[in-house]
Amino acid sequence: MTGRLMLLDTASLYFRAYFGVPESVRAPDGTPVNAVRGLLDFIDRLVKDHRPDRLVACMDADWRPQWRVDLIPSYKAHRVAEERASGPGEEEVPDTLSPQVPVIEEVLDAVGIARVGVAGYEADDVIGTFTARAEGPVDIVTGDRDLYQLVDDARGVRVLYPVKGVGTLQITDEAALRGKYGVDGKGYADLALLRGDPSDGLPGVPGVGEKTAAKLLAEFTDLAGILAAVDDPKAKLTPAQRRRLDEARPYLAVAPKVVRVADDVPLPDVDTALPHAPRDPAAVETLTARWGLGGSLGRLLTTLAE
Repeated sequence: MTGRLMLLDTASLYFRAYFGVPESVRAPDGTPVNAVRGLLDFIDRLVKDHRPDRLVACMDADWRPQWRVDLIPSYKAHRVAEERASGPGEEEVPDTLSPQVPVIEEVLDAVGIARVGVAGYEADDVIGTFTARAEGPVDIVTGDRDLYQLVDDARGVRVLYPVKGVGTLQITDEAALRGKYGVDGKGYADLALLRGDPSDGLPGVPGVGEKTAAKLLAEFTDLAGILAAVDDPKAKLTPAQRRRLDEARPYLAVAPKVVRVADDVPLPDVDTALPHAPRDPAAVETLTARWGLGGSLGRLLTTLAE
């Protein structure tokens, strides 16, 4: 995969679109299409401003993979709408957003934008694998800071983090990470698992916040170095830090596999080239009329054709 690749954390973006565009934006039959229209406007702006050669809408085929839950049962547990006897349960999604997701998928397919989700994996893992395989620069568009771990200046991998809509994007490279967190991309996963993340149900190490985690990583390089320091009486750790880190060993033994995105997902063979004309013009016409997508979809198609 050569040329500039843009990877969309699609759910992250359509959630932002849903909450950023009024629900009064509706189809002719009155069904809300604010997430659909908002996402199409996002993609239009991203293509217009950044001109990727390749584009993939990465999907959550499994938003809470069982293999992560087996390691840390609290992983995303607070987001579960309803537990199931088999599997991790359904994600809690606003009632008027859920029906829009299949429409988003149909529209992306009709336009010809590659859409990839793989059973047993989150979109983050799909993004991680595409990034690992890319031969050129990569722009990852996400509102999820977990993906900062993929930032790599040497390979041209950066995160475009929406600050307000996608008109204002925070371009996150290694300098930005070091300035804000004191770590580079590789160090961000270790910082995240030490600090914990309530939004993902990750407990972290009690008493170790973001600043302490950054200081520990600056002193001991990585998680392995920190754990080696716990066993070294001469290492510069306070008694409280040593005790807390020692008590957290069971968590720290499994957290890296949960926090670090996979880079070995079995990706399907898809054409990731940016489409210049719709793959299925008849479907585009039908979807435009059915859901009232004229302005948003029309602008995107015009941008893609340029």
